[in-house]
Amino acid sequence: MTPEELDEFLTQQRTCRVATVSADGAPHVSTLWFVWDGTSLWLYSITRSKRWADLRRDPRIAVVVDAGEEYGELRGVELSGSVEFVGDVPRTDGPCPELEPVERLFAAKNFGLDEMPHDGRHAWMRLTPDATASWDFRKLASL
Repeated sequence: MTPEELDEFLTQQRTCRVATVSADGAPHVSTLWFVWDGTSLWLYSITRSKRWADLRRDPRIAVVVDAGEEYGELRGVELSGSVEFVGDVPRTDGPCPELEPVERLFAAKNFGLDEMPHDGRHAWMRLTPDATASWDFRKLASL
């Protein structure tokens, strides 16, 4: 994908697959909603999850966002790097200027709301990818 296509794709998609490394070295993959801000992928995770525990111990992560059903429709992106934890853990409704634009995007995209609801069980992670790989099989027909 071109950078513009990649940005549009990540802005439109809702669900990603998150791969972490467990304490015993085994991979762990889980599904999560996300929001893309044009530079970073923001993940809002339950803090009592295996995913959260894995990333607290080892912040390395790979994330796949994909779409399509038939072979010729498949497209996606893999982003990898290390997450940064942002804001309070768990997140409350207290002010956090760095999270304001992200929470507005996430609330609108996933809940149709103007403000982010906080349940005291989730917190934010930011992945600014070190590496990105994308594919778009829809382009194969034009080759």
